[in-house]
Amino acid sequence: MAKDVLCEVNNCHYWKDGNLCSADKIYVVSHSGEQADNSRETDCKTFEALS
Repeated sequence: MAKDVLCEVNNCHYWKDGNLCSADKIYVVSHSGEQADNSRETDCKTFEALS
C-alpha cells in the first residue's frame, strides 16, 4: 500500500503542502466499468473542492 498519496489539485479540501493528500481513503473509478486500460480512463472521486 502507498505510504504517501500525491495530489496537485490545490483547491481540494484534502490537499496539503508538498502536494500531499490528507484524505483517510481514496476512491478511484473507471470511465468504462470495472476495468481501465490506462490512467486516462479513471477519475479520483475523493476530490472535494475547498469551501
